[in-house]
Amino acid sequence: MKHNYLDNIPLEEAKEKFFSLIKNNFKHSSEIIPTAEAAGRVITEAAYAQICSPHYNASAMDGIAVSAKDTYGASESTPTILSPDRYTVVDTGDSIPDDKDAVIMVEDISFEPEGRVKIISSVHPFQNVRQIGEDICMGDMIAPSFTVITPPLCGAMLAGGITKVPVIKRPSVAIIPTGDEIVPPTENPEKGQIIEFNSSIFSGMLKEWGAEPKIYPIIPDKKELLKEKIKDASEKHDAVLILAGSSAGRDDYTCEIIKELGSVCVHGIAIKPGKPAVLGKIGKAPVVGLPGYPVSAIVVMREIVKDMIVFLSQGKIKEEEKITALLGKRIVSSLKYREYVRVTVGKIGENYVAVPLPRGAGIVTSFTKADGIITVPQNCEGIEQGEDVEVTLISSHKDITSSIIVTGSHDPIIDEINDILKIKGYPYSVSSSHVGSMGALNAVKMKQAHLGGTHMLDTQTGEYNKSYIEKYLDSKDATLIKGIGRIQGLMVQKGNPKKIHTFNDIVGHRYANRQLGSGTRILFDYLLKKHCIDKADIDGYGNEEFTHTAVAAQIAGGNADCGLGIYSAAQMYGLDFIEITVEEYDFIVNNDFIGTPMYNAFTEIFRSDELKKRMKKMGGYCFE
Repeated sequence: MKHNYLDNIPLEEAKEKFFSLIKNNFKHSSEIIPTAEAAGRVITEAAYAQICSPHYNASAMDGIAVSAKDTYGASESTPTILSPDRYTVVDTGDSIPDDKDAVIMVEDISFEPEGRVKIISSVHPFQNVRQIGEDICMGDMIAPSFTVITPPLCGAMLAGGITKVPVIKRPSVAIIPTGDEIVPPTENPEKGQIIEFNSSIFSGMLKEWGAEPKIYPIIPDKKELLKEKIKDASEKHDAVLILAGSSAGRDDYTCEIIKELGSVCVHGIAIKPGKPAVLGKIGKAPVVGLPGYPVSAIVVMREIVKDMIVFLSQGKIKEEEKITALLGKRIVSSLKYREYVRVTVGKIGENYVAVPLPRGAGIVTSFTKADGIITVPQNCEGIEQGEDVEVTLISSHKDITSSIIVTGSHDPIIDEINDILKIKGYPYSVSSSHVGSMGALNAVKMKQAHLGGTHMLDTQTGEYNKSYIEKYLDSKDATLIKGIGRIQGLMVQKGNPKKIHTFNDIVGHRYANRQLGSGTRILFDYLLKKHCIDKADIDGYGNEEFTHTAVAAQIAGGNADCGLGIYSAAQMYGLDFIEITVEEYDFIVNNDFIGTPMYNAFTEIFRSDELKKRMKKMGGYCFE
């Protein structure tokens, strides 16, 4: 009788050998499925919104749609009476008529005789209206490549007009129970018979991890029969689990058969229980020989097979966890409710930082981007910036610590960097928030971001960014990374029906503005001053959008006639474009972040030919 002596390889070394073996020449298989059925699957390429959400101006309340100017001056002492031809009754979600631009809640109106209504307070344009693109703008990247499609993300893609998605096929895993003494479950086993229940345990674990198990009939300890079934399974499935037969006994053929059909990299791991495990590969299929004892096999499943399934499927297995973090932005809450606030979470230095996401009930993307949830108790008015908060994690702790926090000015380049990081297999991702260039300065200064995107014009010198950093930041705290040039200009509707050809032509037309503190807003205010235009003459000066695509969406949707933004956003929405200037879009970097692996990965992608290729395709960018 020939004895096979087992190795005793440390677990991490065994895993390294195994994954090096199975990754060699490996390629994920993909399929296209309806988006409505894609929750839990992994998308294989970036998903871009095909339409805006909402794609029309929608009522956010039950009430009446009105023209805001018809309500000006209304008060309790001097109420305004509207005749039936001056309002339209709407329910939540209804389309707003073209000649109306605001909604008054039903609670704030009184119905009078002959269909008239009385109002006691005025409304401003687009009050209680969900404007086109409030949640998602056409062309926005909703998900980067190799992202797990959560139920909210599935909804976000459908809201963005994506009806089909390419996803990684769920790994098909063959489970082959072996042994002369093994029998199917029965109420009356005979002496010497062992009920086979391991396959049921492992099948459940595999399903939980996102795989499709296929349980084979029990195979007796006959080498040629077992070899035939293992060969068949390796050809038909993405991976194979062989139950029992992995040790060094008389009828333990697993290791021998794997060697004959393929290769073995490990036989024996320095763990107890679980030592007799066999790790190898037949053809393209990874093969694991599990110990016969259930506890031993479960240990191997948890420590090795789970990671194998994650690799095959690119899925993520999340376990709920709570951490303490610093609140990155003040939360104001109602005393009436216990509120759940979605947050992004990142680690800046030694501290976790939680930044609240938009809380609107219709903004589904706040959940797709969330790393965790903060609970604000009832009878609490809110939580101040910088306070400690408890976060229930949605993302894994590993994901959070490997997240590159970028805040500040919006640019599609940030999403594209994140996508390339995913495709290249980096263990990092980019978490971004759009708070304007001044927001970038503040976030880096307070150590609540690794990097900040900025394009702030010094109206005295004509330089970008440098003077602001020198004024607001200490050189020992932050550094400016030279970025790219991008074309800023006026976006107007296709065909330019309003005949806007110069900056002065914006007067008298509806304008979509950016938020206070953004670089585009600074540029716009500078141009107003340069052309001697009073902001009071700009129709829409106080209406703030937070991204270039949001401005473009308002123009494309007919809510505005023009707006300042970048060329790529105009191209994305099929708008005409009047070039104004070429600006510098740079990054402010927290000095503590420089030199870290995440920083090196980010800058490598930022300077890569792949990113340049993508940005040139978008148009409107200038590279040195």
